[in-house]
Amino acid sequence: MAESGRTKRPSRYEQIIESIFHRHYHLGVEEFEFSRDEIIRTAQTLAITLPKNLGDVIYTFRYRAALPASVTAAAPKGKMWTILPAGTGRYRFFAELPLQAEPNQGLAETKVPDATPGLIAMYALGDEQALLAKLRYNRLIDVFTGVTCYSLQNHLRTNLPEFGQIETDEIYVGVDRRGARYVFPVQAKGAREKLKSVQVRQDLWLCSTRFPSLICRPVGAQFTEEELIVLFEFEESGRDIKISAEKHYRLVPPDTLSAEELATYRVRLE
Repeated sequence: MAESGRTKRPSRYEQIIESIFHRHYHLGVEEFEFSRDEIIRTAQTLAITLPKNLGDVIYTFRYRAALPASVTAAAPKGKMWTILPAGTGRYRFFAELPLQAEPNQGLAETKVPDATPGLIAMYALGDEQALLAKLRYNRLIDVFTGVTCYSLQNHLRTNLPEFGQIETDEIYVGVDRRGARYVFPVQAKGAREKLKSVQVRQDLWLCSTRFPSLICRPVGAQFTEEELIVLFEFEESGRDIKISAEKHYRLVPPDTLSAEELATYRVRLE
């Protein structure tokens, strides 16, 4: 039986990433690169059994788990460490302001008549697929951005020479009334997931490489516990990713929209 208050032993992933970090880090540094081969060498040095998928070490701390305490404590004041891709087999520790992509509870919602086909709603596989379908059939990207949009491809996975393999949930292209053309990479999340800055950065890299002539406007979409659809638009501000717009949409049967609500929407300010 474990003793009360005993310190939990770090996992093998934590030991590996902590060792790699402190090998490169020194006071004042806000970014540095390391290679996938260092995962192998570090595991051998620490006598740790290598994971079958080396990339899972990076994926874990990028999306699923917090970095070890000694790593987070070394971040510059007010910032956090993110692990970015830096080319094939290479990664970058990068200090940035946290992305606060949390739905604003005080933001007004907009009701939209639900045009999702019943069969799609019944058989969508998981929150992410259901959310992407609802965005598509209800043209919520058009409503949110004010641009006429078309879905180009979903689950686009590609390899960028300077950044390695990346994946985007869906890509829209669009045109506005002036004729300007846009690309909207969309990241979709369920109610219990969080949007990460690294995903927005990857979408920006994707656009600059694959769609250099289009205006890139990254979008994040999230279900909430109340089945509300929250849409964010992001922009790069210096070293950081920030939210430039946020809207809340609730899909409802068409006959539930009251005359009072429609009147409110007519005079609502941007």
